Amino acid sequence: MAVPGMVRWIMRILIAGASGLIGTALSSALRSEGHDVVALVRRPPVSAAEFQWNPAAGRIDDTALKGADAVVNLSGAGIGDRPWTRARVNELRNSRLGATRTLTAAMNRQAAPPAVFLSQSGANYYGNAGHTVLRENEPAGSGILARICVDWEAAAHEAPAGVRVVTPRTGVVLSRSGGALGRLLPLVRLGVGGPLGNGRQYWPWVTLPDVAAGFSFLLSKPVSGPVNLCAPEPANVNSLIAELARALHRPAVLRVPAPVLRLVMGRLADELLLASQRLEPAVLADNGFTWQHPSLAGAAAWVAGRD
Repeated sequence: MAVPGMVRWIMRILIAGASGLIGTALSSALRSEGHDVVALVRRPPVSAAEFQWNPAAGRIDDTALKGADAVVNLSGAGIGDRPWTRARVNELRNSRLGATRTLTAAMNRQAAPPAVFLSQSGANYYGNAGHTVLRENEPAGSGILARICVDWEAAAHEAPAGVRVVTPRTGVVLSRSGGALGRLLPLVRLGVGGPLGNGRQYWPWVTLPDVAAGFSFLLSKPVSGPVNLCAPEPANVNSLIAELARALHRPAVLRVPAPVLRLVMGRLADELLLASQRLEPAVLADNGFTWQHPSLAGAAAWVAGRD
């Protein structure tokens, strides 16, 4: 809602998945901008800023959406947390679609639904695309994660007519701890990390501060549909690991061959570590988004705490 006498908009924003890596950073950033941030939690609420829900059962406290200007959906089981058994793949899919449909159903029950719905998707939408430059209008690829992303985005568009739906396709999030590099970064710090496979696969990287800033940007800009949420500088795994190692003053020569990754991780290796996605953040660039870390060197320095 608009506040008289102020230039910018102050919003009430409901976040699902607020306790995760992105959710924690985003909540902090939005509160620092003066927004009213409330969260959905599975446990009993402990403050007025929390509302209970059970996305697996399709249950939600509808009062959470009363007066909300925007809803941000970051909910979903961790992609690389466990081996990809059939049950785990179903969990990855159901946790995303169940949460998204619980939110859109709740919006459809509101007399005045939120104006904006940001529902996270992933760069895996494009599958393994090699060196092809991928803008937002590229078709979906193949594979388990691509199919999940397609259905995940379709579920977001079940929001009521008139709600601006945005599906950010988030790349590999670089953070100082946790996230996609949570297991790899400690090895690089010890000087025993290295590229995965041949290292020529592209990873669409972005720093955690830029993810939070990107979501905040998309809440206020008249953008809808898919948005590639990554840095403007493309990088393959060889250059990404080398730059991180350089920033940490460590060697990075212990390459992990693709067959070893497949032996240890199965299908997860091919889709999460060895797949190549060279994303271009065309929508963000065209709408004037400013990155805090547009270059890989700057991002690596930030990860290393040297910025």
